[in-house]
Amino acid sequence: MSTDPQSSPRRIGWVALPVVLFGTVALLFAVALQPGRDPTRLPSMFLGKPAPAYAFAPIEGLPAGQTINGFDQAAFSGGNVTILNFWASWCAPCVDEHPQLVTLKGTPGVTLAGVNVKDDPANARQFLNRYGNPFAELGADRNGRGSIEWGVYGTPETFILDGKGKIAYKHVGPITPSDLATRILPAIEAAKH
Repeated sequence: MSTDPQSSPRRIGWVALPVVLFGTVALLFAVALQPGRDPTRLPSMFLGKPAPAYAFAPIEGLPAGQTINGFDQAAFSGGNVTILNFWASWCAPCVDEHPQLVTLKGTPGVTLAGVNVKDDPANARQFLNRYGNPFAELGADRNGRGSIEWGVYGTPETFILDGKGKIAYKHVGPITPSDLATRILPAIEAAKH
C-alpha cells in the first residue's frame, strides 16, 4: 500500500492547527492575566480629549427637588472638575459603589453627574429614592447610544473631566472604598491642575 506524499503534510497541518490556535489563545490569556495588570484599567480613546458632544435627556418623572433637566457637553466646561458616572438600577455593582458616590457629593470644586443607562425611568427613580441622589447633573441614556459615544463598556463606569471639559481619567467597574482613596481622589486632584 502506498501513501500519497502530499496527504501526510496536509493531515499533519490539520491536526496541528487546533493546537496552534489553542496555544495562541492561552498565550493571550497569560499576558492579560499577568500579576500586576489591572483589568479595570481599560484604555479610553478619549483621555486628554474633550468630552463627546452628546446631550442626555432628563429622567422622566423625578420629583421636584431632584435634578431633572438632563445635560450636555457644555456642563463639563464650567471650571469645576466633573465626575461622570454611568449607572443603572439593574446593575448590582452600581448599588455597591453608590455609597462612594454619596461620599463624593459636595466635594469642593467637583460636580457629580450621572447617566442612567438603558433603564426604565420608574426603576431609576426607585433606585435614587432608596439609595439617595448624589448627582448635581442627571440624565438618561434610554437606548444606550450616549454610552456608545462615550466608549462605555458596561455599567458602572466613571469618568473624571477637568474644568475645561477634557477627560482626565476613566474608571471601569464599581468604585470601592480603596479605589476612592487610591485612584479617584488623586485623579480629581490631578484634574484640578
